[in-house]
Amino acid sequence: MYRYLDIALAGAKRVLGAALFLAGILFAAMAFAEPPDALGAGDSVRVTVLQNPDLTTETRVSERGTILFPLIGEVRVAGLTPEEVAARIAARLRGGKLVLEPQVSVRVLEVRSRLVSVLGQVARPGLYPLDGADTRLTDVLALAGGVTSDGADTVTVVATRDGRTRHIEVNLPAMYRSGNLSRDLRVHRGDSIYVPRASVFYIYGEVQNPGAYRLAPEMTVMQALSAGGGLTLRGTERGLRIERAAADGNPRTIDAHLGTRVEPNDVIRVAESWF
Repeated sequence: MYRYLDIALAGAKRVLGAALFLAGILFAAMAFAEPPDALGAGDSVRVTVLQNPDLTTETRVSERGTILFPLIGEVRVAGLTPEEVAARIAARLRGGKLVLEPQVSVRVLEVRSRLVSVLGQVARPGLYPLDGADTRLTDVLALAGGVTSDGADTVTVVATRDGRTRHIEVNLPAMYRSGNLSRDLRVHRGDSIYVPRASVFYIYGEVQNPGAYRLAPEMTVMQALSAGGGLTLRGTERGLRIERAAADGNPRTIDAHLGTRVEPNDVIRVAESWF
């Protein structure tokens, strides 16, 4: 009996040890994780010291991750929050007996280290700063003016985590229709958001408004005809043809009917009725 008890206790100790080891790893990862509002190279800050206006400094964080401050020289700030930078400068001023009981504040003027790039079919492509720790995909798209009318429903987020680059596709209308906003990803510095051009189809011949149109999901020829304004008085639903690129890239012509599924870049041709 005691032998089984010893075995059980030994097993429990191993489990507890493993749990403590994993907890230690998690704690270390949290301890060394960079705060979301940490400063980085290129950021501009304004440092003020209460009742010492001559020490007011506006400067940019260098590529070395430092700033120059009067009386104390170079101060390393990369990876620190504005509050931590203020505390570090205050300690240096106090330690050098340069200012008694200094009250230091640091305000970020411009963020250039925590940037996300937005490319493709948005109103204002470019680089946008992350504002806070919980900036979401839709937040950044809104900053970029939103997806344009010719933008696709599915956007791609290129994210690097733990040294691995992932391409994550998010269908925005489907996300909102389902109500599952977990796909509204949290974005991080260095991420890229790409909005491709929406797929289109072309319709020509005896339709009211021939031309190129946005391809809706699971669209049929009947819906495509409706998008083109319907048939003219001389148009017919018989003899519909679709010109479609084959796997080898060469075009091929297929017979179509109203229920035929339309694919990207299809060219639908509506014939004239002879009767």
